[in-house]
Parts: sequence; C-alpha cells; structure tokens
Amino acid sequence: MSSTPTFKRLPRAVREQQMLDAAVKVFSRRGYHAASMDEIAEDAGISKPMVYAYLGTKEELFVACLHREGTRMTEAIAGAAAPELPADERLWRGLRAFFGFVGAHRDGWAVLYRQARGEQPFAGELAAMRARLVEVVAGMLDHALRAEGREIAGADLELAAYALVGASESLADWLADHPEADPEKTATRMMNVAWLGADQLLNGVTWRPPER
Repeated sequence: MSSTPTFKRLPRAVREQQMLDAAVKVFSRRGYHAASMDEIAEDAGISKPMVYAYLGTKEELFVACLHREGTRMTEAIAGAAAPELPADERLWRGLRAFFGFVGAHRDGWAVLYRQARGEQPFAGELAAMRARLVEVVAGMLDHALRAEGREIAGADLELAAYALVGASESLADWLADHPEADPEKTATRMMNVAWLGADQLLNGVTWRPPER
C-alpha cells in the first residue's frame, strides 16, 4: 500500500506516532514473531518501505513501541503523584494513573507485559523500564515516610516498592482482560490492599515471625 498524500503532509513526529500506534495494535494482536511489517504498514495506511525508513527493522520498531508505552506509563504515574500531597492521596493518585493507563492503552500493556516479557533482547528493555517504575514508587514511599519523621533501610524500601509494583501489575493484567471493569474502581481496590500495609509501615508497625 502506498502512503497517502495526507500522511506525507503530516509533521514527521505525527507520522511516527501514527506508525507506532499501528505497530502496537499489531504486536499486541499477533505477538512479535507473528506480526508482519506488511500488516503494520497496512494498518498505518502507508507503504512498508516508509515504515522501514522511519523506524527501522521489526526489532527496532518493537523496541520503539516498548519505549513509548513505558515512558507514557511512567510519566503518567510520576505526574499524578505531586510531592506536596498527603501520603495516602499521593499513592492513590499514582495507582489511579497507572490503572488509568492500562484501561486506556490495553494494547500498549499487552506489548509491555505480555509480548516483551519472555523475548530476548526485549526482556532486558522491560526489566530496565520496570526498575525505573520501582524507583518512582520507592521515591513516593520514601517521601511519605520522611513526611512522618521516619525512614527505613534502603533495601526494605526497595522491597516494599517491588511488592507494590508486582501486585499492581498482576491486577493490571486482570484489568486488561476485563474491558468492562472500571480502572478507577480497580485502583481503589488496590489502594485498599496497599494502604493498609503502608499505613502500618508509616506508623512503625511490623509483623515478626513467632518465636519457636
């Protein structure tokens, strides 16, 4: 399929985003190996050579999709959790932004956490993005603790962030499979689970194994 005159008149950045939109849809539907550049070009309404010219090989295109969706997600979370907010509201807004992203970009979530997870070298790209997300969450928890005049060891803070991110990812995978589910209600459910533990942590309450 040849590119349309309208497409050619668009700014380069807009053209690239249109191609990425098509690629995310095809990759989420087909998976990396089964997806074809022909189908991506057809969905974008342009020629296959133009896809190669703008975004490179299929592997490079998939990495570009990962970076865009991962950046969108991380920026949505970081931007929603303003540092001046109370700890519970900050966490709530971060969770709402996260589940809102998944609800609005189900194809993007599928590419990030289903298609890329078991594929090399994409799994490494995903791990790096996940590490950045954990850093964002750890920063939110650390800020909340310091606001209460408390702090915990770096390793404990990192583990708490990984636990929260992991639980949220599992619930997000459920949300992605249930289009009828409300992302905000899903965030509230996660908040009820997460904040009960975080609130105890802020107040210095910890569980200890029974002595034997």
